[in-house]
Amino acid sequence: MSSAKYIFVTGGVTSSLGKGIISSSLGKLLQARGFSVTIQKFDPYINIDPGTLNPYEHGECFVTDDGAEADLDLGHYERFLNIRTSQANNITTGRIYNNVITKERKGEYLGKTVQVVPHITDEIKRNIYLLGESGQYDFIITEIGGSVGDIESLPFVEAVRQVRWDLGANNALVIHLTLIPYLKAAKELKTKPTQHSVKELLSYGIQPDILVCRTEHPLPAELRKKLALFCNVQLNSVIEAMDAETIYDVPLLMKKEKLDERVLAKLKVSTKQEPDLDQWKSFLGKLKNPVDEVTIGLVGKYVSLPDAYKSIAESFIHAGAQNDCKVHLKWISSEDISKDTVASILGDLDAVLVAPGFGERGLEGKIEAIRFVRENKVPFLGICLGMQCAVVEFARHVLGLADASSTELNPKSKHPVIDMMAEQKRITTKGGTMRLGSYTCKLKKGSKAAAIYGDTTIEERHRHRYEFNNEYLEQIEEAGLKAVGVNPESGLVEVVELKDHPWFLGVQYHPELKSTVLNPHPLFVKFVGAALASRKKSQL
Repeated sequence: MSSAKYIFVTGGVTSSLGKGIISSSLGKLLQARGFSVTIQKFDPYINIDPGTLNPYEHGECFVTDDGAEADLDLGHYERFLNIRTSQANNITTGRIYNNVITKERKGEYLGKTVQVVPHITDEIKRNIYLLGESGQYDFIITEIGGSVGDIESLPFVEAVRQVRWDLGANNALVIHLTLIPYLKAAKELKTKPTQHSVKELLSYGIQPDILVCRTEHPLPAELRKKLALFCNVQLNSVIEAMDAETIYDVPLLMKKEKLDERVLAKLKVSTKQEPDLDQWKSFLGKLKNPVDEVTIGLVGKYVSLPDAYKSIAESFIHAGAQNDCKVHLKWISSEDISKDTVASILGDLDAVLVAPGFGERGLEGKIEAIRFVRENKVPFLGICLGMQCAVVEFARHVLGLADASSTELNPKSKHPVIDMMAEQKRITTKGGTMRLGSYTCKLKKGSKAAAIYGDTTIEERHRHRYEFNNEYLEQIEEAGLKAVGVNPESGLVEVVELKDHPWFLGVQYHPELKSTVLNPHPLFVKFVGAALASRKKSQL
């Protein structure tokens, strides 16, 4: 068995309480004390990965270096802890059942009746222990998706009960995140939902060690005593988690509440050092005290749910702080943009980002937006489909190829400047079959992209099926849109930039997935810098 300590984070009363942020914040505090930490997420849905889920329902699909399509909480883990996650950090019920059924089909159970207990729970436990067995980590934090009482979560909760039993009290603990609602009419905080949630957890054989209570108002001492008494937890293990101004405040709030100290005491781990949070505090200082401000338009089709572009929004927060600048994001539906409306919607912006996505809806709006920023010299960044739209727009309006398009959007186009990748044409299944994960890209010396990265060889993460059609490469480059980043093995064009434009870049990959608090992504840092320069120029 591994020497790692296991921390489980469950949720009660309601979903969306912020288990991912609490897990990331605790991880940050333990890391700041000198411990090695990783976090994994167990999701109770049957989908094998989030890649086939609707962004409106689930937010963005995060992609790891090793090509796992993962829950957006993994983005929080990476941004807070400045670590890289992998396939092993996000497990779904679908993956668990798929593994068990595959084993059964191979005859590995030798005629036994395959059941939820022990076979499904054993497979969950195997995945829980997987990261710990590597010997790389002092702490494995495991977030259990959903709320206690959901039918879907039951096998995970049972597996947690067994793990605690297997490992003993000093090697595993459970943090229960719950809600203390405030009733305006009665002008008081209510503990009953939390009591019921803990009772539910107890009925499954799990006594939480620590309660983290989400609340809009401070928890009075009397209320903490009541929670401790009725939920069987020590008084100093009732932790207040008030609504914060920004998610990046939460580690400091949890430090103030001594969450990390309680965890270490419960697990009988001697404290290595006081948390070193100087860099984190410096970032927060810059975030909260900006010297300048810019307004950047994010043009996409899922803007009604900002979580669909979570990593992009967070990358702008990191880059803004680096530039001592407040970034105001203007969320713009590409369906609202047309030839008639584009100037009024984009006219007062300092820069425009055209977001990734799939499908035909809102495409013409994205192309109009790119035409406007290209002609009016507004700083532009296109990511994935945003880069592809920039190529289509250029082909149509500069090269005069009126029919130019992507075969994703118009399979019959006479000028498919964006086409499906050769290896994708033979694929019939949808899940996990795109070009996924980290790939090398070679940047041309002297290009704007190489100057931004400070290097000519970079690694970035991908998630796409379509690519720049190299048959049009010469024609497009001659007209001024330069392919300055290419995959050295496949020849896939990954970065384009426009000559004679202050700042116009399109990238096939997803730079937002690698931006963290301590290492903001250079593309976003320089893009915000370009927006700032554009704003100052317009004020002259």
